[in-house]
Amino acid sequence: MRPAESAHLPVYAATDPGRSGKNNEDNYAVSAHVLSESDPTPSLVAIIADGVGGHQAGEIASSMAVEIISQIVADSDASQPLNTLEKAFSQANQAIYSQATIEPANAGMSTTAASAWIIGNRLFLASMGDSRIYLRRDGELVQLTIDHTWVQEAIESGILTLDQARSHPNAHLIRRYLGSKQPAIPDFRVRLGTGESDQQAVANQGLYLQPGDFILLSSDGLTDLVTDDEINVAISNRPLKEALDYLIELANKRGGHDNITLIGIQIPDEKIITTAPKPRKWPLILLIILGVAVLLVAGSWLYQSYFSGIGTPTATIQSVAPLETRLPSPTQTGVPTTQIPETTVPTPPVSPSGSVSEIPPSATQVPATYTPWPTSTTGP
Repeated sequence: MRPAESAHLPVYAATDPGRSGKNNEDNYAVSAHVLSESDPTPSLVAIIADGVGGHQAGEIASSMAVEIISQIVADSDASQPLNTLEKAFSQANQAIYSQATIEPANAGMSTTAASAWIIGNRLFLASMGDSRIYLRRDGELVQLTIDHTWVQEAIESGILTLDQARSHPNAHLIRRYLGSKQPAIPDFRVRLGTGESDQQAVANQGLYLQPGDFILLSSDGLTDLVTDDEINVAISNRPLKEALDYLIELANKRGGHDNITLIGIQIPDEKIITTAPKPRKWPLILLIILGVAVLLVAGSWLYQSYFSGIGTPTATIQSVAPLETRLPSPTQTGVPTTQIPETTVPTPPVSPSGSVSEIPPSATQVPATYTPWPTSTTGP
């Protein structure tokens, strides 16, 4: 793919260390592309990673995850999104595990990861851990990803109810993560309804987005303290940036015991842009019109000279300066900014420095943190 000057959809991202005094082990990246020089279909990739490990190890793991996944996606041709995401998660897992074994201080480090890849108007997801991706459509908020935690498995097995799971000691025991000795198995299920089978959920990949949709990526620092209903109300009643800032503030007011990272992608109410804007053609049209005008004037002069008895004119078309020396050459514009309020995405980043212009400077480089009361604990 090729870097794009701006995203084709409004996007905003923000991160906050929370109120527990810990460093920030969350990392994120947002990048925009077009598929190729001949194919202007736009691409937008958003990734959130929540690191696990003592000292700076969790921050290192999450940083490696967003860098590697972003780079592998950017280097692809987007023809096989799920294969590309599987490759990206696999290489990130191997790199993090290798780094943990080389450096004793990083032993056991790992991270969650949730990635949303929008190609034109189609959505492709991959996730590992308990960072989530939501879709708000027609007034309802749906959690598309499935938590890879011990309590989630207990809920699905009927051992725990949802209310029991919220306060269970194993609420943050993660069963699938990047940094494992075992091969990474990203979850490709896109759960649109509670009655769907796993096969049906995977078949939802490539979901066509609709005008008015809202995609939200979130680390568990938000979802531990703010309910889905509250998230739904917040993003339905506020502009994109204001909604995400409000959710972070709300989680902090309730304790902010963990890092909070959000990425919001708004699908405009009007028709979704599925191709990058084409270069303007008016310079070429102007050139053609002026060229035709010159030829008509020259032809008229020749015609009048011949019938007025002057004979063959000594001045010929060769005496006229070439058109290209007197007329502006056609120009082509790049991919103009596409109605993104307050937000632009520069050339695709491969680091969590934040590729969205609205991201506050304080959120551009996310420092390492230690995860609190076991908010993210890797399990066997």
